[in-house]
Amino acid sequence: MTKEPQGRLVWNHSTHLDGLIPVLERLAQQPNIQTIAPGVIARVRAHAPKLVIKVSLPIRGGYKLIARRGKTVQEVFVLTSLEQAELEAAIAQAQK
Repeated sequence: MTKEPQGRLVWNHSTHLDGLIPVLERLAQQPNIQTIAPGVIARVRAHAPKLVIKVSLPIRGGYKLIARRGKTVQEVFVLTSLEQAELEAAIAQAQK
C-alpha cells in the first residue's frame, strides 16, 4: 500500500496570521493539494474576530485564498487539481 504524497507548505515569509499555519499544514495533507504558499500581509479596516479563509480568485494551477483575522489579511496561494467547491470543503475540514 503506497501513501499519497503530501502537499508542500512553503515558508517564504517570517510572519503569518495567528492560527493560519496549523490550518495550512492540515490542508497540505489533503489529497490533490500540491503546494501552499502564504503571501502578502496587509491591514484592513474591517474586523474579523476569528480566522476566516475564503477562496478569492482562480490562478494558473490553483487558487488564491484570502485569510483574515482581526484587522489583518494574508494572501495564500494553493496549487491544486481540486475544483473550487472541493477546495472550499477541504478548507472547512482543515479549520475543524
